[in-house]
Amino acid sequence: MTTIRQRRVEKGTEVAEDQPSEEKNVKPDGKILSGGKLWNILWITVGGIVAISLGLLTSVYVATLHENDLWFSNIKEVEREISFRTECGLYYSYYKQMIQAASIQQGLHGLVYDNKTESVRTINILERMNVYQEVFLSILYRILPIQQYLEPVYFYIYTLFGLQAVYVIALYVTSWLLSGTWLSGLLAACWYITNRIDTTRVEFTIPLRENWALPFFAVQIAAITYLLRTHLQPVQERLTLTAVFIATFLFSLTWQFNQFMMLIQALALFILDCFDMIPTAKVTWLYIIQISGLLLVCVLQFFNSMILGSLLISFNASVLIARTVQKNLKKGGLLNRLGKLILHVLLVLGLTLLINKFIKKILNLESDEHIFKFLKAKFGFGATRDFDANLYLCEEAFGLLPLNTFSRLSDTLLFCVYIFVLFLMTVAAVIVAFRNLSGSNQVQFMEKMEECTITLKPDAAYNLIHTVLFGCLALSTMRMKYLWTSHMCVFASFGLCSTEVWKLILKCIHLYTSQRTHVLKYSIPIITLLYISYKFWPGIMDELSELREFYDPDTVELMNWIKSNTPNTAVFAGSMQLLAGVKLCTGRTLTNHPHYEDKNLRERTKQIYQIYAKRSPEDVYRILRSFGTDYVILEDSICYERRHSRGCRLRDLLDIANGHIMDGLGENEPDLKPSLYPRFCEEIKKNLPSYTIHFTRVFQNKTFHVYKLAKHK
Repeated sequence: MTTIRQRRVEKGTEVAEDQPSEEKNVKPDGKILSGGKLWNILWITVGGIVAISLGLLTSVYVATLHENDLWFSNIKEVEREISFRTECGLYYSYYKQMIQAASIQQGLHGLVYDNKTESVRTINILERMNVYQEVFLSILYRILPIQQYLEPVYFYIYTLFGLQAVYVIALYVTSWLLSGTWLSGLLAACWYITNRIDTTRVEFTIPLRENWALPFFAVQIAAITYLLRTHLQPVQERLTLTAVFIATFLFSLTWQFNQFMMLIQALALFILDCFDMIPTAKVTWLYIIQISGLLLVCVLQFFNSMILGSLLISFNASVLIARTVQKNLKKGGLLNRLGKLILHVLLVLGLTLLINKFIKKILNLESDEHIFKFLKAKFGFGATRDFDANLYLCEEAFGLLPLNTFSRLSDTLLFCVYIFVLFLMTVAAVIVAFRNLSGSNQVQFMEKMEECTITLKPDAAYNLIHTVLFGCLALSTMRMKYLWTSHMCVFASFGLCSTEVWKLILKCIHLYTSQRTHVLKYSIPIITLLYISYKFWPGIMDELSELREFYDPDTVELMNWIKSNTPNTAVFAGSMQLLAGVKLCTGRTLTNHPHYEDKNLRERTKQIYQIYAKRSPEDVYRILRSFGTDYVILEDSICYERRHSRGCRLRDLLDIANGHIMDGLGENEPDLKPSLYPRFCEEIKKNLPSYTIHFTRVFQNKTFHVYKLAKHK
């Protein structure tokens, strides 16, 4: 098991929010003063320098944490590779494969016609997995004159840490655009860093797909925020749409879950469009960009059927069709519009399901069925014995967001400020939505609503719905919290530095003056920054000074034994997580792996995992040999698992799926029956004749047991 042990010592002008009045910039003789413009340019330049500096500092910070945690520069190559755990190791193995190939062409051919990732099958890695970033990076490393100065692994990890700079700068810019002052961006970046445990996990899961994708997603949100501003020039709008498309494409290319994230984004746009809070023309462009970006990725992934059958494409197409069918959707009184809106929503949902079902029927698509089984069971629509669904349900990462998350976020004041701003903006949004639906033109009503209208510009409205929907996702699935918490930093800092928010608050308590608004807009964020610095700076310094060391001798011993004592063509079976490391460290062929978005692989994994079930040695041998297995690796940490409670241990999931009662004290469902055979992973260690005729132990340490399969004629 991998462990980490203690290392042994051997004032400001707002940006593009409100243009300076001509009275202040024009002399009596009509000449325009240049001082205001110069100050504005200087202020923007300072803000830009601060953004870049914070981005670079964040990159250095996470890189230092990674080095201090593992002593990465001092450990052996095999230890570095083992540190890329589970699916991270699988993705990095393709980068290593491309680097070691005789030529770029041969490297690409090896990925397109891969027969080492899944034994007795040839698969197209570029179709099945989102690894174009590894391909691009490996080609870049080969053509740049840096091989003598920088090892491939450092080129890889420094690129990921560099993307953190892009991420922080994008968050900074989004907050700046929303509030009109870069002080807001500074606060957002500081919150992101001080809440690192809940905003990123890049320093210990470097190759994970989300670490590639989320920086581009943040850039896309910043571009959408700018796009939704009013009074953009046509050339500005075209350039911004181009930026949105590029960011959407890169986000989609680098993460297999892109379609689900963009579906939530499309729902946000749909809600805002229905309530007339953002321009319909811009929403249409964003729908088209999402579809075109995803289809371009589909082409690059050799027409991956999972992309074509995505709900996003069906939903966006349905919205565009429904809008052409239902004309005059935004005309009429309140009841009339509500009726049209309900009909519109039902039409869109019905068309989405119809189109999606039709596409999946035509393509015979079943790659994502495990996700819907998981969601059905998670939200209480019936219990399931499905092995794949239960595998997700029992993982903490796919459970509800733990309550201690909110206490950590509250320590930095982030969550408290966020809830305060969210409440104000939600109230304003509800009132504005009601006004838009009612279509009232009464002067008195408009005067009442003026303050709310100011606080809910289209860009702020989008970010409000975005944070609400992704908040719901994070609350339901802990693994997705990083999409929410980073945007929480943006939204909270925007509210604290927003003229409109403070103006609304002061008007509500009858204390509004422009001077008070200005003072609060700058003084409260500065006080917050001082508090964060005072409370968390010592902790950050202590964290940076703490030195540890990677320590996993059992896995290192296993990998070295495999490389030294097995042929290059040997096929290994075992757990998904371990086999990813086997491929990376040894280059041997696998029977299964952690990239789970394929029905055949899921069936294969369930069969391989019978090594931890109550099955006869003959059955297990037959299953393993059907996949060409030469060696099987058994892990005590799985066979005698204690990490999960009864009912969620891997052996329990297999017993339930096989119709067998579970081990240990506790209830079993009435139709489960005792197995005729003992648990394979336990019984094989007794060296009984019925087992040794098929399996010979060839390696053993405290964690792993490797058995060679006999080759019977």
